[in-house]
Amino acid sequence: MPVLHQYDYLFAFGTIFAFLDAWNIGANDVANSWANAVASRSITYLQAMCGASVMEFAGAFGVGARVADTIRTKVVDTAQYDDNPAMLMLGMVCAVVASSLYLTFATKVGFPVSTTHSIMGGVIGMGVASLGAQGVQWVADGPGTAKISSGVVQVFVAWIVAPVLSGLFASLIFTITKYLVLLRSNPALKGIFAVPVYFAVTGMLIAMLLIWKGGAYEVNLTDQQIPGVIVAAGAAWGLLIALILCPWLYRVVIKEDWQLKWYHMFKGPLLLRRGEVPPAPADYKGPVRNFYQGRLTREQLAARRAREAVASGDAAVIANIDVEAAQHSNDESNGGDDNSGLSEKKAAAAQVTAQPSMSVDAISIPPEERLPEHKSLVGPRPEAPWYSKKTIWWGLKYLFLRGVDQDVVGSQNEKNVVGGDIEEMHARAQHFDNRAEFLYTFMQVMTSSAASFVHGANDVSNAIGPYATIYQVWKSGAVPPAGEASVPLWILAFGGVGIVIGIWTYGYNIMRNLGNRLTLQTPSRGFSIELGSVVTIIMATRLKLPVSTTQCITGATVGVGLCNGTWRAINWRMVAWIYTGWFITLPVAGIISGGLMGIIINAPRWGVST
Repeated sequence: MPVLHQYDYLFAFGTIFAFLDAWNIGANDVANSWANAVASRSITYLQAMCGASVMEFAGAFGVGARVADTIRTKVVDTAQYDDNPAMLMLGMVCAVVASSLYLTFATKVGFPVSTTHSIMGGVIGMGVASLGAQGVQWVADGPGTAKISSGVVQVFVAWIVAPVLSGLFASLIFTITKYLVLLRSNPALKGIFAVPVYFAVTGMLIAMLLIWKGGAYEVNLTDQQIPGVIVAAGAAWGLLIALILCPWLYRVVIKEDWQLKWYHMFKGPLLLRRGEVPPAPADYKGPVRNFYQGRLTREQLAARRAREAVASGDAAVIANIDVEAAQHSNDESNGGDDNSGLSEKKAAAAQVTAQPSMSVDAISIPPEERLPEHKSLVGPRPEAPWYSKKTIWWGLKYLFLRGVDQDVVGSQNEKNVVGGDIEEMHARAQHFDNRAEFLYTFMQVMTSSAASFVHGANDVSNAIGPYATIYQVWKSGAVPPAGEASVPLWILAFGGVGIVIGIWTYGYNIMRNLGNRLTLQTPSRGFSIELGSVVTIIMATRLKLPVSTTQCITGATVGVGLCNGTWRAINWRMVAWIYTGWFITLPVAGIISGGLMGIIINAPRWGVST
């Protein structure tokens, strides 16, 4: 029997909105780990959501903090509520309500925001309303970086530290990849030799991440033993990849051995003894796909748009081509922007002008210039009564699969206010060998899975940390000692399930705004972005600097986009849109929480009952 039985309604509200908060973590935050893998076509959206569901729940339930900080952001001292535990319970309810409502709004409009900063804003709001501004820790005590390791100031530091550091690391990784593999002669073969090295380095970084930033599991290693374990783990992982994956990649990518299946990779070096490859069937489609399908070069885009414009009778286009020709000569003499595609425009204009009867619909688009067709899992509604088996089966599929039956890659090309001209932006990115790009799909899945696991272990506490406090106060009638609340397994499962449902039902909305809407994504670029983010998180963890995975991914994406050699390869409207979401997160969540808290505690009956 709970001690504070009179506040059952608060516990009920806390349960509902804590679940909504966990749902939003899945719908909003999980895109950080998987958006680039989907946008680059390393995996399908359905595969990403299945992987995310498994890894996020495993991280949340398996190694999620058994003892979670009640105020994970450490902005309010819970000891100040020792004489009035019900006030803390109410405050946590207000904080969770504010955080979940704001995150629902952000997820709906497409803001990829920090869920940590959202709950932090909610806690600040309730702290100011109940204790006053002096009850909130704005700057932490201690020397050096300790001053910004907690408190409100960490939010402002994260706006700068996370994007800049991750952008630098990601651009460095991609530049090394570009010049050591992608731009070399026979890049696929060079890439196979580099794969074990990449896996070893990535394995070391993931080991660091799990040791230094993981959940509440204990690592019984001394400071001297940790570096050895990290290096050994990475080296062993790289060696395993060299013995199992690399021979299979050599036969499939270099020798184009169409008879091999994925499970043959477990034969390891024995695959190198296979003989010559017989001719492949005419309808055979290998695992190496065109990662640039539907992503046009500047020449292709210029030619297609010229054909479409002239065919539609836009006489201004031909005049514009002449103006561009004059401008091109001036730019050449002044060292200006590249005007590649001008000759293609003129040729297209001449071709269509010679055929005045041509229409826009009559212009055929080559298959390589079309985005891959999305195959629906649900399909159209059958033309049958609602009670028929076909319609009921379709309804069940719609209910459970609609959230993952989304053409995320195709929708990223749609024009909107913040999307801008996506095709023009993509056309400024360099294209590389598809066989070399294929090698990075495996590494990208590994980094995405690891990031998703760690995310579930850490960020689930944004929802269940405050909820654990609500539960503890409601049950015991006392503030958890030392600012900590024991988290039962059922609450960990509660948070994990909420995250998975959020992923499965609405993760696609934020996924569409990341990835290709920021810059062109390919496996090599996506891997560099994710690895750069991991390096940033590790460094920040060791220096006790607060960073957000959302901000790391965004900064890394911009850094890799700039490696195209032009700022126009990045969608700055989308960057500004994302930054807007960061700026308003804390104050909006704080105002909602503080407003609720202030109204309730100043209501006459609350004062009487407490």
